[in-house]
Amino acid sequence: MLKEMIGRKSEKTKNVIERGAVKKFAEAIGDDSPLFTDEEAGKQSVYGRNIAPPTFPVTFDSGSIPGLNLPPKGLIHGEQNYVYTRPLFVGEEVHCWIEVKEYYERTGNFGKMGFLILTRYGEDAEQQLLFTEERIVIINEAARKEMER
Repeated sequence: MLKEMIGRKSEKTKNVIERGAVKKFAEAIGDDSPLFTDEEAGKQSVYGRNIAPPTFPVTFDSGSIPGLNLPPKGLIHGEQNYVYTRPLFVGEEVHCWIEVKEYYERTGNFGKMGFLILTRYGEDAEQQLLFTEERIVIINEAARKEMER
């Protein structure tokens, strides 16, 4: 169904890690680490500045993949995994894009399900890779039927 999408990518999109957004995100996830919000603690840390929480990239815009039109309903968050080369710093620009890595289908108790594997990339202004995120989106049978129309 989505096999032809494998290898397609979005355009790079610029994101800025804003101090206020990091503070709100840390509060929302219940992580009160001073490394995220206290400027003095950030300066005294091994990083010399504040960092963003590890899952903060969920807030980033990664653009959209042309032709990949997923329905608003019937998607299940399957799995998500981050790999970092270093922490993300408050105030820096992160350029993100997303790629379709794989698509396969399985039939189970709930009918035919699609498994879409997406990889998001984030790099700094000097084009150095900062992180990758692999995400598995499960497309249930009702959503698959909607997409086939």
